[in-house]
Amino acid sequence: MKFENLNNAAVKDNEQSLTAFWNEIDLLKKSVEAREDSPSFVFYEGPPTANGKPGIHHVLARTLKDSVCRYKTMSGYQVKRKAGWDTHGLPVEIEVEKKLSLGSKQEIEEYGIKEFNEACRESVFEYESLWRQMTERMGYLIDMDNPYITLDNNYIESVWWILDKFHKEGYIYEGHKILPYCSRCGTGLASHEVAQGYKEVKTNTLIAKFKRKDAENEYFLAWTTTPWTLASNVALAVSPTEVYVKVQQESEIYYLSKTLAPKVLKGEYTVLEEILGKDLEYIEYEQLMPFVKPDKKAFFVVLGDYVTTEDGTGIVHTAPAFGEDDYNVGRKYGLPVVQPVGEDGKYIGTIWDGRFVMEEGLDVDIIKWLAAENKLYSKEKMDHNYPHCWRCQTPLLYYAKPSYYIEMTKLKDQLVSNNNTVNWFPDYVGEKRFGNWLENVNDWAISRSRYWGTPLNIWTCSCGHKESIGSISELVEKSIEPIDESIELHRPYVDDIHINCPKCNEQMTRVKDVIDCWFDSGSMPFAQHHYPFENKENFDELFPADFICEGIDQTRGWFYSLIAISTFVMGKSPYKNVLVNDLILDKDGKKMSKSRGNTVDPFEMFDKYGADVLRWYLLYVSPAWTPTKFDVDALKEVQSKFFGTIKNVYNFFSLYANTDNIDPKEFFIPYNERPELDRWILSKYNNLKKYVEVELERYDMTKTVRAIQDFVNEDLSNWYIRRSRRRFWDTELTLDKKSAYNTTFEDLVGIAQMVAPFSPFLSEELYRKLTGELSVHISHYPRCNDELIDEKLEHKMDLVKNLVTLGRASREAAKIKVRQPIGKAYIDASYEAIMKDLLPLIEEELNVKEVIFSKDINQYMNFSLKPNFATLGKTLGPKLKEFSSKLSALDAPEAVNKLQNGDSIAFDLAGESFTFTKDDVLINVSPKDGFDVATENNLFIVLDTNLTPELINEGFAREFISKIQQMRKAQDLEMMDKIKVYFTSTEEVVKAIEIHTDYIKDETLAVEIVNGETSNMQEDIINGHDAKIAVEKQ
Repeated sequence: MKFENLNNAAVKDNEQSLTAFWNEIDLLKKSVEAREDSPSFVFYEGPPTANGKPGIHHVLARTLKDSVCRYKTMSGYQVKRKAGWDTHGLPVEIEVEKKLSLGSKQEIEEYGIKEFNEACRESVFEYESLWRQMTERMGYLIDMDNPYITLDNNYIESVWWILDKFHKEGYIYEGHKILPYCSRCGTGLASHEVAQGYKEVKTNTLIAKFKRKDAENEYFLAWTTTPWTLASNVALAVSPTEVYVKVQQESEIYYLSKTLAPKVLKGEYTVLEEILGKDLEYIEYEQLMPFVKPDKKAFFVVLGDYVTTEDGTGIVHTAPAFGEDDYNVGRKYGLPVVQPVGEDGKYIGTIWDGRFVMEEGLDVDIIKWLAAENKLYSKEKMDHNYPHCWRCQTPLLYYAKPSYYIEMTKLKDQLVSNNNTVNWFPDYVGEKRFGNWLENVNDWAISRSRYWGTPLNIWTCSCGHKESIGSISELVEKSIEPIDESIELHRPYVDDIHINCPKCNEQMTRVKDVIDCWFDSGSMPFAQHHYPFENKENFDELFPADFICEGIDQTRGWFYSLIAISTFVMGKSPYKNVLVNDLILDKDGKKMSKSRGNTVDPFEMFDKYGADVLRWYLLYVSPAWTPTKFDVDALKEVQSKFFGTIKNVYNFFSLYANTDNIDPKEFFIPYNERPELDRWILSKYNNLKKYVEVELERYDMTKTVRAIQDFVNEDLSNWYIRRSRRRFWDTELTLDKKSAYNTTFEDLVGIAQMVAPFSPFLSEELYRKLTGELSVHISHYPRCNDELIDEKLEHKMDLVKNLVTLGRASREAAKIKVRQPIGKAYIDASYEAIMKDLLPLIEEELNVKEVIFSKDINQYMNFSLKPNFATLGKTLGPKLKEFSSKLSALDAPEAVNKLQNGDSIAFDLAGESFTFTKDDVLINVSPKDGFDVATENNLFIVLDTNLTPELINEGFAREFISKIQQMRKAQDLEMMDKIKVYFTSTEEVVKAIEIHTDYIKDETLAVEIVNGETSNMQEDIINGHDAKIAVEKQ
């Protein structure tokens, strides 16, 4: 067969043509069918919302998911991949409100719930085509044509079935708890939602003076970080066990904690009395802000176990309308709930009516009012972590609101236990961040006073009875109104359906709330398959997931809702392995944002560099679970260093295979008959396969792609192919040449397969052109053949490679070009037994005439030892001078040898023995005149840098050959084209070329070398000498 050239079209066009090919053969279907009788690997796709544009962070998450699914398919598993869309919730509503210029719930209802929800339904797919385009463009293989969609009736029916099960088993209750509440969105938030929205804000805190009722000029001092809640104050809480002091400061008397008094009180004061907290109970004080009159007894001291003396004054201002502890103590003492704040978050019935309580500047106005009324003791600005709505960024209020809850605290132990069965990558996310969250789990506030979402399937009756509906058929059966199973399950349609109360036979009305959209997405293991209405018999093949992957922000979002629901429904975790990716930052480590102008358009990256390069780079640059710093320059480096190299290896192979008109699949040289170089690269390749398999089981794709790239660049291209070039040039198809073809072909096919999960496009092109098979993505991932691993051979060749690397570094330090031959190199005689047979290879690589094993390598080097002041300064102190003196008197080469071998040396310092190791001294190695030395990890090579006239002449010849080869390439000459060479230069260069004419002709396929002028000669420099050269095809 002829090996086709790689497509040289623009990367965008090439990748899109491969996408068209995959669509044509239906690659996803083929990859599932190809593993029909294989074990399944279950993957759950976290559903994005399609009313926002996809970004570069979505490319990272989808690269991770796709890489795992492709790898598992190639590893022999059947991997079905179903896309999903999260279509409900406030983020959708907020976008629609902006488009329709609606600013409140009242305006939405005036516009019409039916019309509003229709606009929401349309908006959720606004960018669906863009998401589909990105998915295809990046090669993410997933079923986009049959996705699960949370707004579908079948999906909602499964969610209703789960909620019905929760309700019937007594987990759902209606509570009037203090709830984190967003006044902008008009709804409460669950605890896992609150955790996503904390922001650092500057807050005006103050200590207010509450005047004791039965005394003159006596005040309780209470601290607050939320001055706006003072209008709701009805009590002051103290710790029953804390000691409080009554102090006099100037003409006023204050009560506060004894512990905190020195910190709080400014200036001098006199302690009049010490009082135990419990003895302050029921002492009355005057209302601080006399705006709202309570309907019950209020304004007295209460006892609270939650009161501490860590900060503040030890006396806590209590407003049951705005705090959970406050609410609970209020119920205990029968306190009124004073609520001067409406659901819109604005004051009612105060002198600040109509102002949002978190409005900038309001706290300053409150402070001014308190000061004018002599009710302010002190104020202070502080940085404060305050929760904001994760959807609209409005500061949250803690607000007494009725809400439906799922009693997750009942399931806490089971949640913790189930989480312990999960493999988290990285493990600390599961153990710490998520594990700690579950240990402190709160009941789930499930209801939302909104419009676009899965309706809460609870009907209530005036008699107090509540009934839940678990299916569409049950709804049709119980509905008083005539409906059928085509009923639309969204608002306002379900709002109009009533059922008869089984207790009193009166008409029941549905609770108007919708549910938390996180419950929708957390139900997807069941609802995506319409369980239990369908797929009940084979559900054990669909649950739990073997693998899920999402961003770190989902720890308290999707990861939690999944395990919360599945723990209840199935009693176990819905996932076995979770890969958590972190954020993508800009190259300076800053968060990407439009306002900073540092965002990255993934489509621009795809078109310019290719999806393969972008995917590989995102995996290569840093582990998924650490923040990824995105740097286009580093992306370009990956493109040239890895993708350029792998293409060059294929081009080299196909050029010679096509020239020789051979197909390596038609012959096979047994491995044990192949040359040492082949057996070395095969050993390296199989060790790579073993390493990759281990790392991919740990979902560490960074270590995987780095190892593959290192193998391709350093071992395959820079060593094996370069060392094998002359074997391919051989005119006869010898056993050696066949072996080189077999080995290169096997490595190339294997690398195409190894790269396939991560960079699916180039791997497909390489594999198809090498093998003629349909697709790399339905082939089997290469596995290690232990019989081909030869650790001794690897050690031997790696030693040679390391010596060559050192030798090249030494040449560079001595400013001697690689093409300039040198006379001798010296290496340690201890390596002679290991690699004597590879001396010719070292000589060729280093362009050195002779490599000599030296028993005394130190004779070419100068050694010196100095104290390491960092380690010895404090230890020796005044003895350091004596230590330095004795150190300089040592036989340096002998001492260095001992220390490098891990031994220690002892000195007598001022009558005391002191022992030191190599960490205590600084070893300096320098070459003697006429030599250069390079050393690393106790490995040495010494080059003789004296250049004889013969060596200099050969250097001229080799440099001349290089110039000619560059000109052949620039003229696009074929490999076997004969040429005629013209040149002019200095006498020294002319003499060198005359001496080496035959050698130059052989290397360049020149039929004649003429010292003379011709047309189109190019000026150049040969080792510092001016020259002109021309090449003519013959």
